[in-house]
Amino acid sequence: MAALTFSHIGITVPDLEKAVEFYSQAFGLYVLMEPTEILHDESAIGQMCDDVFGEGWGSFRIAHLSMGDGVGIELFEFPRTVEEERPFEYWRRGLFHFCVQDEDLEGRIKVIEDLGGRQRMQQVRKYYPGEKPYRMVYMEDPFGNIFELYSHSYELTYSAGAYD
Repeated sequence: MAALTFSHIGITVPDLEKAVEFYSQAFGLYVLMEPTEILHDESAIGQMCDDVFGEGWGSFRIAHLSMGDGVGIELFEFPRTVEEERPFEYWRRGLFHFCVQDEDLEGRIKVIEDLGGRQRMQQVRKYYPGEKPYRMVYMEDPFGNIFELYSHSYELTYSAGAYD
């Protein structure tokens, strides 16, 4: 079977408008679908949500954004979504971050911080100090969702043996 391509990631946030503003400006994403309310009903999307969330989910709001390569970020705001400080439990099962790429990490960090995000690491790190320009840093969006920034592609970074 052929290798798949990545389609999108879904992120739950407590403030959909703030999230759309952050992700569209911090990552330069295109807004494909403005914040929209989805209701528990007999529509195709209503039935699809029954399959995923189970009965009684009620309603939620959603927005769709796209990166320059067509990979999407789907933002969700549920009525019970709360703004809360949660510990960073990296060892727990499930997704713990996603990664985007920008050769100008320092410039991108400034944009992200100006929009309410924060840098998790004290400094940008190099994979091959003195040898190759590959760099990375972990960040958070304004809601505490963790993401990583790479200066170069995943393929370039790891095909050379980043852990040697």
